Amino acid sequence: MEISATGRLEVRITAADVGKRVSVRRLNDPAAPGEKFTDTVGVLASWDEGVLLITRKSGETVRIAESSLVAGKVVPSAPARRRGPSASYEELAHVATRAWRPVESERLGEWELRAASGFTRRANSALPIGDPGMPLEAALDVVRRWYADRGLPAYVQTATGAEGTQEVLCAELERLGWVREVSAEMWIGALAPVADRDEGAGVVLSREADEAWLARYQRKGVSEVALKVLGSGPSVWFATVPGAAGGAPAAIGRCVVDGRWAGFAAVEVDPALRRQGLATRVMAALARRALDEGASAAWLQVETENVGGRELYAGMGFAAHHAYHHYRSL
Repeated sequence: MEISATGRLEVRITAADVGKRVSVRRLNDPAAPGEKFTDTVGVLASWDEGVLLITRKSGETVRIAESSLVAGKVVPSAPARRRGPSASYEELAHVATRAWRPVESERLGEWELRAASGFTRRANSALPIGDPGMPLEAALDVVRRWYADRGLPAYVQTATGAEGTQEVLCAELERLGWVREVSAEMWIGALAPVADRDEGAGVVLSREADEAWLARYQRKGVSEVALKVLGSGPSVWFATVPGAAGGAPAAIGRCVVDGRWAGFAAVEVDPALRRQGLATRVMAALARRALDEGASAAWLQVETENVGGRELYAGMGFAAHHAYHHYRSL
């Protein structure tokens, strides 16, 4: 907290600091049990009519009465990662969308509207990077109409927690009545350590998701649209560890190589065979192929509640870069 030369706490932020990362301390309700003060760190999304909205790294927006502030200051952006690759949010957002292409897309200024008959939110949401070329509320009206014309709910994909992410946009969406339905995280790491984790023996690599691979894929009844999305990307590889004769594979995975990046997805293991290193074997085999194609960095997306996956990926050297969210218009 900011402390003056006299040793007193001071509020050194104003409404002019909207959009900056801040740290504030507020006085809690005297009648409430617990600590006297609460500290909040995040992006100052707005400061209107005596109320501050601060969006934390997780995407949670905290409302703070100006009258309760006892200290506050602007803080520097999070330090650069000391291990693994460096990357901006915008670079990763574009890499991720190239690895999971919709069957239909349209530009709205610098935004991209994406649709794939409802197969996954990622392929059926607006990606709001840059300027839509019109005021926000007008742009959101266009988004609603575009998805309504296709019989789809209107989603906007946003991100928080890294340099250049969209904390202010998240707060505006919530103010306008959009509801956050799903959140997850983008993790990144160096590629070579993934390849070194296992020899990848017994993993079959293919350019297409065949019937065996689809038999293990968690999304059942995959349509032609879904197959197009699964097969999209600059250089796509599917991995399969064969199962018992005539049965579904023991494990599968997907990797998209795009320049220096290799993106992992759909790493799934037969529940009866988990914790036997099959996921590691699949990722190692895919990582070797990606290294052969010139990649050096890796990314993947993982949900917060996927405890097992997070432990596996952390052990491979991955770490969270930013959180991303899907907001739906009601």
